[in-house]
Amino acid sequence: RGRIITLAAELGLPAIYQWPETAEEGGLMAYGPSLHGALRQVTSLVVKVLHGRKPGDLPIEQPTRFALYLNLKTARALNLLVPPLTLLRADKTIE
Repeated sequence: RGRIITLAAELGLPAIYQWPETAEEGGLMAYGPSLHGALRQVTSLVVKVLHGRKPGDLPIEQPTRFALYLNLKTARALNLLVPPLTLLRADKTIE
């Protein structure tokens, strides 16, 4: 993940990522479920299987919360102007 962020920055490419944590690591923007939240869901399923539940009997779970993170420091480095409406819709902005 870090290498992709670095390459995009070196090439001056604006990029959007799936995991909001990626914007915290230097990516321009990210929209998706929390990586930590997804890992918690997976852990919960593993625990159920370890306690004897059959994997085929477990319901399919999908994330219910999505977040938009914007890294304004990266936007400035790429010489990009983030529209005001996008700033208002962001769940988190990173200076």
